[in-house]
Amino acid sequence: MVLPQDIFIALALAVGIIGTIFQILPGTVIIAGALLTWAILTQGFTAWLVFSLALVVLLAGMFIKYLIAGRHLKRNEIPNLTIVVGLVVGTIGFFIIPVLGLPLGFVGAVYLMQVYRTREHTKAWRATIVALQATGLTIVVELAAGLVATTIWIIGLLVT
Repeated sequence: MVLPQDIFIALALAVGIIGTIFQILPGTVIIAGALLTWAILTQGFTAWLVFSLALVVLLAGMFIKYLIAGRHLKRNEIPNLTIVVGLVVGTIGFFIIPVLGLPLGFVGAVYLMQVYRTREHTKAWRATIVALQATGLTIVVELAAGLVATTIWIIGLLVT
């Protein structure tokens, strides 16, 4: 039976999934929080089983996304320092130019770090593309985990 609270949980899950795509909101945390709230409100073994299974999927997704991205970057010889500087500058950029500052700062910093390191525009641009691909991979993995967790909740909702 669908309760009014379930509609709010579904909306929170939708916001979480949007957060995994656009990386502005902490999508995985929102999804986990919504599912925890649902388990607390619903109570019972099934609700807690659904939450536990979904949480395992979300945590696995968090681990796997960094593993895949790290391998992709290492395979293409992109140093960790370049990515860290890109993330820091992207974060600062986010506050200077809301939303657009994050990707612009990340891409610009990765490119400049690689130009400084390799002294070649072509290699630096290739490294920037590789860093963007790795970022895309993390988004896909996090989105997949969020969708699987949401599917687990839908099944649990139908069962309870």
